[in-house]
Amino acid sequence: MSTPSPVVISVITPSFRQAGWLKLCAASVADQRAPGLEVEHIVQDSLSGPEVAEAVRPFPGISLNSEKDEGMYDAINRGWTKARGDILCWLNCDEQYLPGTLEVVAAYFRDHPETEVLFADAVIVDDEGGYVCSRQVLTPHLYHTLTCHLQTFSCATFFRASLIREKNFKLDSRWKADGDADLIIRMLQSGVRMAAMGRYLSTFVDHGGNLGLSPLAQQEHRERRAETPKIIQLLKPLWKLLHRLRRWSHGHYRPEPLAYEIYTPASPQRRVHVEVPQPTFYWAARMQ
Repeated sequence: MSTPSPVVISVITPSFRQAGWLKLCAASVADQRAPGLEVEHIVQDSLSGPEVAEAVRPFPGISLNSEKDEGMYDAINRGWTKARGDILCWLNCDEQYLPGTLEVVAAYFRDHPETEVLFADAVIVDDEGGYVCSRQVLTPHLYHTLTCHLQTFSCATFFRASLIREKNFKLDSRWKADGDADLIIRMLQSGVRMAAMGRYLSTFVDHGGNLGLSPLAQQEHRERRAETPKIIQLLKPLWKLLHRLRRWSHGHYRPEPLAYEIYTPASPQRRVHVEVPQPTFYWAARMQ
């Protein structure tokens, strides 16, 4: 019998003057090894300078591309154009994959051939790697996403490459902070098949300067909502209530104890194990 070809997962990291975080992000991708899995990590840097090359030097498997881009989403599109993976994703510099993430993702897509987009849960941490809160996600609902927000995380979202290569789903670079919501909305409107697996696969650092929590992001949220039909906007309280009921029914307001392992500024070469006996869903920065 012939040996099956390995599943190739291509991870794109858009980079601009975040070399310190990039080292930790790259380490979390570099240790994603498993039989039958090949990981391609492409760093798409917008001419940050020599410190980026120095940050990725310990990881010889990384492909570093330094070229001017039109923002984060344009950088991701450029990376996807270069990628050869069966599964595509992106991981920002201040995000990490947890141990075994890409093996789990490859197995899920293998066992669920109908799924085109996979969402997973994320652990929110502070800039030292300490626990902030748990964010468990559901498959997005179109009207809730149009009128409220995208409740999934790009660091725990994975796409079949056919969506990008054959169906031409690309990120719209006119958005600078809300492009992932725009992409998921277009996919929902087109009937793309999605699933949420209910497992923590990544970490997101809440360091106070996150683009998704910025005034620019809020402005783009408002611009996107303004393009939504009025009747859908008027029913926003209903979509919000339904979303909260879905979360409640899945136990998201009562998260179970968890543990995670992460690279930190104090431990950039070895993951630190963190136990969370009393987790919370409450994320103060998002609630403000």
